[in-house]
Amino acid sequence: MSEGPRARVAIVDYGLGNLFSIQHACRHAGLEVAVTAAKAEILEADAVLLPGVGAFGDAMDALRGLDLVRVLKDVAASDTMLVGICLGMQLLMSESEEFGRHRGLGIIEGRVVRLIQEIARPGARRLKVPEVGWNRIRAVQAGQWEGTLLEGLSDGDSMYFVHSFVVQPADPSTVLSVTRYGPIDYCSTLQRGNLFACQYHPERSGPQGLQIYQQLAFHLTRSLSKA
Repeated sequence: MSEGPRARVAIVDYGLGNLFSIQHACRHAGLEVAVTAAKAEILEADAVLLPGVGAFGDAMDALRGLDLVRVLKDVAASDTMLVGICLGMQLLMSESEEFGRHRGLGIIEGRVVRLIQEIARPGARRLKVPEVGWNRIRAVQAGQWEGTLLEGLSDGDSMYFVHSFVVQPADPSTVLSVTRYGPIDYCSTLQRGNLFACQYHPERSGPQGLQIYQQLAFHLTRSLSKA
């Protein structure tokens, strides 16, 4: 008995992403993978992953230089799933205050702000920025993860974070999980329609993180079987 078609994902390569780990995680989940900056490959994929590490302004300059801004907006406006990871999540927003003010992709209305404005308070434990290491993701509402890429995870599972800035979506209903760091809760996962984004690195988060890629493969395979 022959297998059905395998879902194809495009990992956007614009010079600022942890591409090998993401590629490995996708293949582990049974997905076909193209690491690419080619417009046609991105537009023809069953899902598009936008990773990223580094500075917001540099990333937007790179995307503009490769003429990928319009391409990513077209993906977001289609039925194709678009997944933002770490800096890739932040790039989906309207603007960022990292090293000045920079315009983002504007796919999700909202801002990117510094993780902790006041790093230390009298008598409080000093908080390190960037946040580097494991932290918990918590659901905003019971049952909210059902039908999303977080389905199957437990409220309070830990993921691996490396970041100094966080997103503030204008629409709170897009927030799938929050994470506490010191005195604040910030948006660590969001979803709106075909858009999913996370501040942590699922590909570096052990079995729980890999489950997100497995859920992606499951959703894509189910969509292909219905086509």
